[in-house]
Amino acid sequence: MNTTATLERRVDTWPQRLSDWFDMPDLARWFDRVGRFEEFIRIEETITDGSLVVKAELPGIDPDHDVDISVADGILTIHAERRAENVSDTEGRTRSEFRYGSFSRSVTVPKSVKTSDIKATYHDGILMVTVPMPASKQAAATKIPVART
Repeated sequence: MNTTATLERRVDTWPQRLSDWFDMPDLARWFDRVGRFEEFIRIEETITDGSLVVKAELPGIDPDHDVDISVADGILTIHAERRAENVSDTEGRTRSEFRYGSFSRSVTVPKSVKTSDIKATYHDGILMVTVPMPASKQAAATKIPVART
């Protein structure tokens, strides 16, 4: 078979196949989520001095009004909303850009964490949540004998 003819046939059907690919419902939902930055919060988790420290990147928000931090059933959830508008007026023309959206991120914490001890601070676009880890009681190692049968 002629390689050029095969390539031409593939190129001719490519737009239709690409269209079919993008019409897949799951893929469309995935692209819809990935395309919106507002749904994702970048975080960094570390354990320092007996505390879990969660740093979340939240630039351009007002932590007093736009952030909600909650703990339920061993899940720490950070929920935030962004409302940003940029209006400029140049030579009698008004240009307005705005971005609205809500986003959240959840992190697993021990269920025995005292919620009253959790602290949160916000500085230069970084939210830092400090969760004191409960002291764990480690049982002494016990040797289990193996019986021959």
